[in-house]
Formats: sequence, C-alpha cells, structure tokens
Amino acid sequence: MDVFTLKLILTPTLIGMVSWAGRRWGSFISGWLVGLPLTSGPIVLFLALTHGTTFASAAALGILSGTLSQAIVCLVYTRLCETHRWPATLVISLGFFALATVGFKAFRPAVEWLFPLVIAGLIAILRLMPQPRAETTTSRSLPAWDIPARMIVATLFVVGLTEISQALGPHVTGLLAPFPLYAMILAVFAHHFEGPAAAIRVLRGMLQGLFSFAVFFLIVAQFIERAGTGPALLSAVVVALALQVAAVWLRRKLGRH
Repeated sequence: MDVFTLKLILTPTLIGMVSWAGRRWGSFISGWLVGLPLTSGPIVLFLALTHGTTFASAAALGILSGTLSQAIVCLVYTRLCETHRWPATLVISLGFFALATVGFKAFRPAVEWLFPLVIAGLIAILRLMPQPRAETTTSRSLPAWDIPARMIVATLFVVGLTEISQALGPHVTGLLAPFPLYAMILAVFAHHFEGPAAAIRVLRGMLQGLFSFAVFFLIVAQFIERAGTGPALLSAVVVALALQVAAVWLRRKLGRH
C-alpha cells in the first residue's frame, strides 16, 4: 500500500471511530478523545514514511510547541462562547492560533526547556478555563451528515499539509499540524446545537487530553530516529493512552467531571 492510499484510509477511520465514541458517550469524552493525536499523529507517520525520521523528529518538536497554540484556542473559545455566537467565537479563537504559531516559529527552545514550558502552560490555561453552566445546555439532534463531514475535512487537512510539507519545512509543518480542526468542529457543533456549556465541556476535555498529547510528541521527537518509526510511534501511543486512562480514573476517583 502506498503512502497516499494509507492517508485516505487511516485518517477517516480514526476520525470516524472517535466521532462515534463521542456521540455515544457525550461531549466531555469527545473532547478527551480529540486530545489524542488523531490528525497530527498520522501526519508524523506520513512525514517519516515520505521524508525520513530526521524530518519527522523535527516536525514532532514543532507539534510539541503547537500544543500550547491548541490550548490557547481552547481558552479563548470557552471565554467567548457564552457571550458570542459561534462564527465570531471561532474566527477570534483561530486568530489567536495564528498569532501563537507565528510566535513559536521564532521561539524555538531546546526540548529540555520546551516540554516543561508546555506542561506549565497547559496547567496555567486549564486553571483559567471556565466551568460549564449546566443550565445553558439545550440538547438537539445532530445532523446525519455530521460524522461524514468530519471525516472528509480531517482527511483533506492531513493530505494537504503532508503534500506541501517539503516546501514548508519540518518546523512550520509541525506548528501547523496541531491546528485544532477537529476540536473546532466538535466545539462549534456543540455550541450551535447544544449551547455554550457543551462547547466548554468539549474543550475542557480536549485541554486535559493535551498533557498526554505533549508526552506523545516528546517520545516521538526523542526516539523516532534512534528506535525507528514503528517502535517510536507504538511506544508513544501506549504511553499516551495509559496517561489518558489514568486521568479519567483519577477524575472519577475524585468525583470530578
């Protein structure tokens, strides 16, 4: 199977499975699942297969920086969604992603500084996130085309970015890879059909998932050249899933939502 065909199969399969799980178990689980590297993980795989592990390692460091760009989008969207409709909230939030991406293009600390900075930033942003107001949520049925549309849009993004990655270079490709495409789709649908509280739950779940997201790309960046593409990605997946499961268990143990 060639790389292009793999892109067309793997990406929509992942997005479809996670979309179904989110529909089955609710908006917080949707956000928790979208915190996993559902598009950026395959992007690193495709970069390694196409351009080699050195390119993929550099891109993984860019994605690690971009983790904070995603977190900033979550914060801005949740702070605006209770007072603004989704179009304005979306545009302003993505504007902050663009500004953060430009900043991280110029600011490139060594990984031993970058990872602690990312984790500290995630903790700070999580503390600034608002709690959802249950009374603002009004449940409505999502349209039948919702999940197929997510699958198509995500696949177009992955294919498009990887096809121009050579021209962009590994660092810029990495910074763009965590563009919160799927998260914004989930947040906008939740905001429009269920209300601001649902959007806040999605994005709080995503933000909490970004801790394991950051660990995933730290492992990839550090080991993909030494261990090879398959072992590095498999190890990163196992650790990220273990952290996600542990986080859910701990939250339930503490009685939080």
